[in-house]
Amino acid sequence: MTDTPGWASPGSDPTPEGREPGASDTAGQPGNGSGAPAPQPGPQPQGPGAQWSGQQPPPGQWSTPTGAPGQAPPPGPGWGGPRPGTPGGGYGAPHGYGAWGGGWGGPPPAAKPGVIPLRPLGVGEILDGAVSTLRTYWRTVLGISLALAVVTEVIAVLVQGYFLNRTVGKTSLGDPTMPPAEALRVMGESFLSSIILGLITLIGTLIATAMLTSVTSRAVLGRPATLGEAWREARPQLLRLFGQMLLLGLLGLGVMLVASVPGVIGFLAGSRVAGVALLVIGFGAGMVVLMWLTVRFSLAAPALMLEKQGIMHSLRRSAKLVNGSWWRILGIQLLAGLIVAVVRVVISIPFTVIALITSDDGLSSLLGQGGGHLSWTFLMIVGIGAMIGTTLTLPMSACVTVFLYIDQRIRREGLDLELARAAGVQGTPAPGQLPGPVPGS
Repeated sequence: MTDTPGWASPGSDPTPEGREPGASDTAGQPGNGSGAPAPQPGPQPQGPGAQWSGQQPPPGQWSTPTGAPGQAPPPGPGWGGPRPGTPGGGYGAPHGYGAWGGGWGGPPPAAKPGVIPLRPLGVGEILDGAVSTLRTYWRTVLGISLALAVVTEVIAVLVQGYFLNRTVGKTSLGDPTMPPAEALRVMGESFLSSIILGLITLIGTLIATAMLTSVTSRAVLGRPATLGEAWREARPQLLRLFGQMLLLGLLGLGVMLVASVPGVIGFLAGSRVAGVALLVIGFGAGMVVLMWLTVRFSLAAPALMLEKQGIMHSLRRSAKLVNGSWWRILGIQLLAGLIVAVVRVVISIPFTVIALITSDDGLSSLLGQGGGHLSWTFLMIVGIGAMIGTTLTLPMSACVTVFLYIDQRIRREGLDLELARAAGVQGTPAPGQLPGPVPGS
């Protein structure tokens, strides 16, 4: 007999051989250690009794279908999804019509109290859930992403308009007559402006992601969340989320520094060709490691937000959930990223064209004749396009990550049972009444 995965409550360990503590070997009979029913006094039944399996379900954990003979039972509010390892694709629904042999025409459908069904999700269901969240709770979702987009784009326009344009207008890094001190000053101003813009964007993205994670977790249960509720739930975890992102950034930087060490050694040894070759190979290997780490820890943010745990715990949880599904998660994230990129490009193209037409400086800069200077008109029009693109695509990226986290927990820890109980789905067993393994499995 094999275990049916996904039945245990999150964080709990299944009992040996997938059996409930204290469960009898047969329905209503004490076990004798061999798996067969204990002999009973009195006359024994004759006929086909020997054809029944010695392993029967525990008593009181399934219900007998009602109705006239030959009539299909009424559909119940099924909540379970297909369980890997269950013969015939048993669904583990409350009445178990599909799990006990399919005699009633297949399993009942999984419950869907919110934007996704409570069972293991396919790629299309994850993407559709993200779109459904945006469409159903658009006031809250778009309010969060729009606030982020407005703040970040306004700062981006100001930084480009004041810092970069002023720097480019005064000097050019391509001028061979520029004094070294002036070149360093120009590079320092450009680097500082990029750091400021990147830091503001990172902080805004973290706040929006935290709030969208809260909204998405409620959307799974069919419960709306206001902006105030999302902020109250996200605020206690913001510092930890920022620390997590900082730690991951330092980890990625460390990987690339280590990857560049062989090339630096080659240059120090006096061989320029070897140094360049080792740098290329090292950076290639570093990018592979960096991608592996990125996917491995891609579920750390929702784990931190929804489990209310520390930074290191969330990283370990992400690594555990991703283990064995690395390629699947990478594929879904690449697909979602491609969709987001296409949507942003499609939205930004009309605004870029309008900006080029209405601003002579923008067209001159595009043709390389303006010295890199961009007018305020050009920057504002392009910024409006970027703001709209961020508003529409940021919720999709955040929702896909949350749904991947929920899907992995459903597949590995039976989170659909917890979600069904939290959503108030009728017929969901209590934590101590989860069905045992299917007979003969």
